[in-house]
Amino acid sequence: MRSMTPIPGDPWPHDMIITVDDRPHALLELLWVREAHGLVPVDDALPPLLVDRPAEAERPVGAQTRDHWAEVWPRIWDKAVAHAATEPDRTLFDRALDPTMGPDERETLLGQLVGPTARDEFGDDVFDDAAYREWERRGSDAHLATNRTTLADSPEHGDVATLADAWRRGLGKVVTLPCRGVYVRQIGPRALLVTDAVRNDAATYRTALESFRRSSSQRPSTA
Repeated sequence: MRSMTPIPGDPWPHDMIITVDDRPHALLELLWVREAHGLVPVDDALPPLLVDRPAEAERPVGAQTRDHWAEVWPRIWDKAVAHAATEPDRTLFDRALDPTMGPDERETLLGQLVGPTARDEFGDDVFDDAAYREWERRGSDAHLATNRTTLADSPEHGDVATLADAWRRGLGKVVTLPCRGVYVRQIGPRALLVTDAVRNDAATYRTALESFRRSSSQRPSTA
């Protein structure tokens, strides 16, 4: 989101760039694993349950594996969230197109682009599950159905003044989760993690933007 040149009467600063990731794939996969496999990870910074609760995994794991997954889930979540807070390195995309690159180097490069994922810890097979495919389909359909056709319709244009203030304090990215209720967490020095419910409610989104600070030490707020 950016205006290339100043537009008279437009409150959006022409040099303000805000990235919105409203379908963070790596985070969605982790949320599905947590709920479809009945994990109960312990950490007061974790997000609420999903709005669209998935069915129980059709390929369940044993109790011992499930307990281990629940123990390591917060660590993997934090790493994936930290990566979601960053902006992609465009030079990595360019390098990935190099036809002379060897397979090992390409795999390392792709890992840097994608960042930590659920598959690193739980394996690819965990997503070879009809329950995951159905939940993923519903999520994609819902995302397309609610996708705004113009930038002017976006929540960011609903209160440009508050957004611009947050941008001047360092905000550059907003990541959203399809989880229940109000959840706001600053992730890194330039990003904010919120639920869709927060972003879609003007007053709550304004409060979330006002909460953004240059320090990344804030814990999430929930309601």
